[in-house]
Amino acid sequence: MPTIANTNNSNPPATTQATQATNGMLGKNDFLKLFVAQLQHQDPMNPMQDADFMGQMASFSTLEQVSNMALENSRMSQNLASSNAIGLIGRNVTWVDENDVSHTGRVESVKTTDGVPSLTVGGVDGVDPSSITQVA
Repeated sequence: MPTIANTNNSNPPATTQATQATNGMLGKNDFLKLFVAQLQHQDPMNPMQDADFMGQMASFSTLEQVSNMALENSRMSQNLASSNAIGLIGRNVTWVDENDVSHTGRVESVKTTDGVPSLTVGGVDGVDPSSITQVA
């Protein structure tokens, strides 16, 4: 009697490649690739159940919403940092530089590069607002 080869594929190539490409962190595109690979390599004699399919779609939806929330939180954080820095214009501040030397001066302007604010204090450019130790 002829034997039939096992149709279960416990480690589809797409799964291995996607996991290696992202170093353990899967995004929305990786999730979709894995899902499609799972559908393509499922056992025809035991296909995915409806409940499993719906569960995975719900997981994908959750992943997408969490990703969107993380992006919005990042934008809010940048806006808040910029607003806080702008609020320092005209005020006297004390800050510590990279050599742990304390300086005092008046905040003259704020410059934002890639969402990260930096101050001009007493003619010194590039003062990090997080290095400020006192505001007067």
